[in-house]
Parts: sequence; C-alpha cells; structure tokens
Amino acid sequence: MEAILKPGSIFRQAKDIGVIWATEEAAKLGFRSGDSDWVNLGQGEPEVGELKNGSPRVTTFHTEPQDFRYGPVNGMEPLRKAIAAYYNRLYRKDKSSQYTSQNVSIVMGGRLALTRIFCSMGSIRLGYKTPEYPAYEDLLNYQSGRIIPVKIPATKDNNFAIPPSEFAETITSHHLDAFLFSNPCNPTGHVVRERALKSYLETAKENRCALIVDEVYSHYIYESGQSPAKPVSAAEFVEDVDEDQVLIVDGLTKSFRCPGWRLAWVVGPKDMMEDLGRASSGIDGGPSMPVQLAALQMLKPEWVDPEMTALRTAFRKKHSLMIKSLRENGMSCSDDANSTFYVWADIHKLPPPLNEASTFFRAMLGEKVITIPGTIFDIHPGVEGKEAQFNQYIRFSFGPEEENMKKGLERITSLINAHR
Repeated sequence: MEAILKPGSIFRQAKDIGVIWATEEAAKLGFRSGDSDWVNLGQGEPEVGELKNGSPRVTTFHTEPQDFRYGPVNGMEPLRKAIAAYYNRLYRKDKSSQYTSQNVSIVMGGRLALTRIFCSMGSIRLGYKTPEYPAYEDLLNYQSGRIIPVKIPATKDNNFAIPPSEFAETITSHHLDAFLFSNPCNPTGHVVRERALKSYLETAKENRCALIVDEVYSHYIYESGQSPAKPVSAAEFVEDVDEDQVLIVDGLTKSFRCPGWRLAWVVGPKDMMEDLGRASSGIDGGPSMPVQLAALQMLKPEWVDPEMTALRTAFRKKHSLMIKSLRENGMSCSDDANSTFYVWADIHKLPPPLNEASTFFRAMLGEKVITIPGTIFDIHPGVEGKEAQFNQYIRFSFGPEEENMKKGLERITSLINAHR
C-alpha cells in the first residue's frame, strides 16, 4: 500500500482507529475522560478499582539502584519465570512439556507484542477473519510488501468464527503460513474453547500453519449459573512448547485490569522468543524494569485466583444486565456471546434511522453515550477506500463500573423509545 504524505509534510496521513476514533469524535462534543456526565460504552478498558472479594490493587513496589538500568530485551528472568509458572499451573498440569522462562517474551503492551511478532516474520501469507480487532489493520499495513494479509469473512450463522470443521480448508485453500485471531474475540464475545480450540491447534500443526492467538480477554469467560474454574488458553492444547508454532499474546492490560501499565507478554517456542528479543533491540529496547517489578506481585497464585474469581463474578453480572437491556430494546445478541466485556449487537430491527450504525453512534453521542459502530471491525490491511461491512452492528462495552453502565443503558432506552 502506497503511503500518502500529508501536504507539505514528510509524515503520512495516519488515522485514529476504533475506540480512539470514537472518543475523539466524542471529545469534539465536550467529552473528557472521567467526566461523570458522559457514559463510555465504547471503552476498551475494564474498570480498574477494587472488586468485591478481589485482591487488593497493587499500588506500591520497591526498586533498587540497579533497576534504573536497561533490562534484558525479553524481560527480567524472575517475571518470565513467574509467567511460565502461571501457564503451567493453569493449563499444563501433568503435561511432560512445560513452559520455562525461555518461552516468554515481555513487552510494553499487546500491540507492541504483535509488532515484534510481525517484524520477526518472513515473507508469508497471514490469514485473519472478520470482524476482528481494528488495530491489526494498521499493524499489518506497516509490514506491507512482506506479509500478505488474507481476509477470511466469517458469518453470523457461525457466530462470526471459523468452525473447526472448516479450518483445514481455510488454511489450504488460502495457502496460509500463519493465522491470527483474538480469542476470546473482540468484538463479538465469541470464544473458541475446549474441543474446538484443540482441533484448531491440531489442524494448524498438521498443515504447518503457525497460530498467533491474542488472548488478552482470557479471564472474561461467562456461563449461565456458575463461572468456570479457569480461563481459556491455547496453552492447554500445545503438545510441545518448543516445537508447536503457537504464539500466545496476553498481559496485564485486560484480565489483570491494569491498562495503564502497558505490560504484556508473548508465550511460545524458545527459538521464536529469541527472535522476538532480537527484533526488540531495533524496535523498543525492552520493557520497563520498575513495571516488571510491580507485576511480579500479581503473578502469585494467592493474588491471581481470588482476583479472577471476583472479576468473573462482577463482569458476569454486568454482562447479564447489558444483554437483557439491549434485547428488551429490540437488538439481537448472540446466545454464544459469553466472553470479553463486549456485546456485539445487531440493530437492524430498531426504528429508523437508528437501525444504521453510524447514525446510531452519532445519535448516542448527542445523549453523551459513546458506542462503537460495527464497521470499524471490518478490517482490510493494504486496502484503501473499502466498502465497510457490519453497518447493522454496534459494539457495546460493559467495561465501565456498573452504575455508570446502567446510566448509559437508560439513555439508550430513552432514545429508542423516542423514535418508536
């Protein structure tokens, strides 16, 4: 894709994406972060305060003079070891192949983790499905000419996911070398799990296709009745941690509710982690030492386990409240949308003109409520002037605190009723 320069500048014409674009549009109407008059049902971050029965927020940590030095490009050994132990404890008990610190690369944020991965790749064909996380588009655009992005449309009938029975055909028919997907999925809330996820890994291995699994919402899993005992990760179905080409991206941002810390990690074969470290030397130089020291406190089982139970309890309640309200207002929400903190709602049955995403988005801004039009999630790396899909969908976030979220849902109800 040719980079178009801004007039009189050496910079290309870049664009805001996803949530950033939506909040910029809201800012034109007076929105400011923390403004109690506004409700951000578009936000891509979870509430960050303490949860009932959850672990205390980590607010202090200790550093030594040597911590002011540059650290290892792949992260400090104690934290890498703690992350490996975290995966082994949750997903790999009694398995002969175990993750070690050499299977971990620590990065300052999920998008930077993906940047390291993409910059380490050779000339390949990389598949992705839509709808999908908007940042993938620009991240892949930076690699144009080397990585060929291959769009694979998903359908509503399949909850906008690729069924395991079709995954092999998807890989072979599109000649894919690698496949990238968010799981749980942003924006749809669908999660590939258990036998389906195991089948994905087996199929990819049989067809020599690497998997890049973005698992930043791994703990936000809800079921009717009781919450599951553990989150979901491809790590459970990796056979050999050093041979299977499965790269897992996660971090503190979403599941640990520390978006401002900007700390993430990649877990995968140790030779790939070495490649990511080499890429880091020319991209970011390695993660912050003080932030890593603070993160060590949150990888301890006695901190993780109560916090994640409290997280699922609090967010499952908000999930139920939002689904109920949106359905009562005439929107269609999948029964299979049981993860993340988003609801992917079909609005085509709403009274006109609210049944069109961009109009709904603008109308809700007038009510001081931010939402995200579905068109943003139809990504096309390397393609300009695309005709976007999903104009009958809105992504709603129940990331805000419960009372604030309820206020937003009440405003949605009032606006829709005013158009009936």
